[in-house]
Amino acid sequence: MRTETKAIHAAMEVANNNPDIVPPVHRSTVYELDKEGRSEGDWHYTRLENPNRVQWEQVLKVMEEGEAAAAFSSGVAAASAVLRALHPGDHIIIPEDVYAGNRKLVNKLMKPWGLQADFIDMTDLQNIADHINDDTKLIWIETPSNPLFSIMDIEAISDLAHENGAIVCVDNTWPTPINQMPLKLGADLVLHSTTKYFGGHSDILGGAVIAKKQNERFEKIRLVQRVGGAVPSPDDCWMLARSTRTLPYRMKGHNQNAETLARFLQNHPKVEKVFYPGLATHAGHKIAEQQMSGFGGMISFLIDGNADEAINIVGRSKLIGRATSLGGVESTWEHRRSSEGEGSITPENLIRISVGLEHADDLLEDLEQALA
Repeated sequence: MRTETKAIHAAMEVANNNPDIVPPVHRSTVYELDKEGRSEGDWHYTRLENPNRVQWEQVLKVMEEGEAAAAFSSGVAAASAVLRALHPGDHIIIPEDVYAGNRKLVNKLMKPWGLQADFIDMTDLQNIADHINDDTKLIWIETPSNPLFSIMDIEAISDLAHENGAIVCVDNTWPTPINQMPLKLGADLVLHSTTKYFGGHSDILGGAVIAKKQNERFEKIRLVQRVGGAVPSPDDCWMLARSTRTLPYRMKGHNQNAETLARFLQNHPKVEKVFYPGLATHAGHKIAEQQMSGFGGMISFLIDGNADEAINIVGRSKLIGRATSLGGVESTWEHRRSSEGEGSITPENLIRISVGLEHADDLLEDLEQALA
């Protein structure tokens, strides 16, 4: 071989004969076909399949106890795949206080495509029943909701949906499978923005859909993934699988710190109301207790004041970062309505905090001085 050929092929002559404790990153975009040609099931292009993505999807389906999983490049891409697996003219029911990104997805992209949607209060089962029609194919649950912490009864809503020929998709980003298992409660699909707690360090973008059954419905989602092409990179899949190894222990810390801060805020004179399902005063506390094993690391609260005062409080933090998103080991907070923009129903005096893994006393001190 000449120098140019050696430079290309030399690395391929060495293989590791011992199993890796940590899986390697497979960055190759193509795979060599058998000399007799391509066979059904052969890998040949990384948009369709990649070893790191297959490993990551295995982690996801094991954690959520489903039969199949599809990884995406973002949480909204995952949500889009669920909706695009429906047909124009189909009707969905979705929470009125759903995550702002998914509200925009439905209103700006999916409705013009032909989807029908009702954004409603989904804490009332009868209200959901009243909005079901012959075209209703999907009921979307987000519990706790973002950022108002509405608690929806997954089991009861799933029963209602199935009685009417619809399926249920639960956005489980906030609780994670450590705190809530929607598929075991009757849901058909679980969705995640894996950017958040699965990633856990504010440095990876991703999304996922996990299905209770690997059926025709899931294969439509898989088709959107592979043909639509919104897939995560091998490096992102590797990092997400790596980060998930610590997820159970991280969530224990998030749960514990959030409960401590929620109880502090509940008794603070500057705070008008605290939204946290672990508090007995929360309207959905009893249902949350039934379907959650932990109450998560997110808190929203109303300050006794207006939007400007809420923004000023966030601006006075010294330890808690001023940022959107959530689920990192570092604590962050924001004036949520400013982030949500058009269509927001969030009160103007609401602050949302993602409670990290710092020592709780340090967080309490920062809250105290910011609220002063």
